[in-house]
Order: sequence, then structure tokens, then C-alpha cells
Amino acid sequence: MRYLTVDPERPDAEIVRRAGDVLRRGGLVAFPTETVYGLGANALDANAVSRIFAAKGRPTYDPLIVHVLNASAARAVAREWPEAADRLAEAFWPGPLTLVLPKRALVPDIATAGLDTVAVRVPSHPVARAILEAANVPIAAPSANRFTELSPTKAEHVARALGDRVDLIVDGGPTTVGIESTVVDLSGDGAVVLRPGTIPAPALAAAIGALDIAVADARGGGTMPRRAPGMLDRHYAPRARIELFDDASRREAARSAATYTARGETVGALLLAPLGEAVTHPMHMPNDPAAYARALYDALHTLDASGCQVVLVEAPPETAAWAGVRDRLTRAAQPVTPNDTR
Repeated sequence: MRYLTVDPERPDAEIVRRAGDVLRRGGLVAFPTETVYGLGANALDANAVSRIFAAKGRPTYDPLIVHVLNASAARAVAREWPEAADRLAEAFWPGPLTLVLPKRALVPDIATAGLDTVAVRVPSHPVARAILEAANVPIAAPSANRFTELSPTKAEHVARALGDRVDLIVDGGPTTVGIESTVVDLSGDGAVVLRPGTIPAPALAAAIGALDIAVADARGGGTMPRRAPGMLDRHYAPRARIELFDDASRREAARSAATYTARGETVGALLLAPLGEAVTHPMHMPNDPAAYARALYDALHTLDASGCQVVLVEAPPETAAWAGVRDRLTRAAQPVTPNDTR
């Protein structure tokens, strides 16, 4: 594994060129996007894409997001381009929005879980854009972590999780959005939000009109191919056990913290308000959805590194602006099942 550091705003041209060369040769490059660090491969090379699944331990029924430089490049991998795609691209690209569209045959099936659709995004991070330009190919890039585990928002998170499974890590500093992109499916008759992110549903609706939110039973189960990444019940999870609580259960959560501490467990917490002295590692989170999203994964990485066995998390408000954060916390709190691949 090579590890190279760049200025996030003005990345070194030689390092960017080397990253592009690795990608064109079928290698894996971890690099920052505005959301999280991605594990990139040439999206048009099936063998290269298969290396992503092997490195992450990711099942092939979970599709990847293809990153491109602009809307024209997105059209080159999408077979159809509805008016809603134009409106959303104009409003939110470059940025943390992924569109699911019918795919062209040049996109290998392994990148799309065998589905006839492709998830495509135009990132805004200067390092990601420079690497896309240098590689001159679409880049398939899920989060650069082991499957279902915490997403990386710093290069050191990638190195700890994947190590020598990556040919090159480009360190462009902490990511600025902090959670994965909003995913909107435009492959059917209407627009459906498959995964919430930091772009709230009302903002999407303002651009295209009515849209639906996918319900849990529409997201697939077992080994059925998912329509988009991030749709498994358990995902984005630290090693520590996550327990959510709200205002109504705050006293119960404080008693739980005392019980866990008394029996020797190390207790962490992500809090919007104080919980009590029994929490060994309290972390007070911003009461703003964008700032909370930016801090979330790094906070959980920190609590994992502190040896926390359980993390009590104060659930944020049930509003559209907080939907992406709530989605990540809910999935992280799901219990490990017998079929868990981690």
C-alpha cells in the first residue's frame, strides 16, 4: 500500500497522475469525496471492479456507485436520461446526490448487482474530481471500509480498515459532508428516494415535484440485488453496540449506562444533552444536521478506538433535515444476525 498526502483544495498534479495510472491499470485507489472516502476502481473493467468486492468482503448483490466528472459523462453510462435527471443534476451536481438510471451495456454487471440500472454521481471534492480527470474513466467507488462497518471520513480510517488491500491511499484530509450521498431512483415512472442523505426530500421535491420515499419492505432482503448501495438493514456499524434513546427514554438510558459501567463495560455516548456520570466517554454532538453528519463517523471511530463496548446515542429529531443521520444511526443499531458477513 502506498499512502500519499495532498492539499485537499489544490491536489498535487503528480500524485493525481499516479492515482489515475493505478486506476487505468486495474488497481484500487482510496480517495476522498465530499461524503466519505471511496475505494475506487475503473468502473468499466469488470476485473478491477471485482477487486473492490474482494477487498471489502462485500457481496455482489450490493451494487456500487459510479463516479463521473459531469452530467455529460453520466449520460455516457446511462441508457435513459429523463427530465428529472436534468433538473436534479442542475440543482445538486457536483454534490452528494446519486441518481439510479437505466444503464448502458458498457457498464459491467458486477458493478450493478446484475441489474439493468446504474447508480451514478458527480462528486464535488477537488481531489475526487482531479483523479476522475486524470484517470479519464468512470470510477466505481463504494466507501473504503470493510462491508457493513463504519465508513471512513479520514485516510487513517481507510488504512486501519483495509491496509494492503488498497494499492494507493490518497489523503486529502477529513471529508466535509460526512455521510453517504442521497440516492434517488429515476429508473421507473416516478422519483423514489432509496437512501436519505444530507439533501432533504423537500429540496429534491422543489427541483422535480412529487417524489416517494422507499419503505423498508421495498428495499429487498436476503441475497436479492438491492436497487442501490446502503440499503441493508445493518450498515455503517462500529464495533461497539449501538443503543438509541429519545427524550422519553432518557432516564432509562442513564440507568442502562450505570448498569453497563457497574459490570465493567466501557460506555460511550453521542449526546445532544448531558446524560449522566456513568458514561465513560461522552461526546457532545452538534445540534445541527449538517454539522452532526460531518462529525458522526469520526466520533464513532474515536469511541471504537477508546474500547467502548456500547455507545448510547440520543436520537436526533424526526424531521426531513435529519433523515440521513437518523437512517445511518438506525442501521448501525441493528443487531448482528447469524448471516452477518463481518
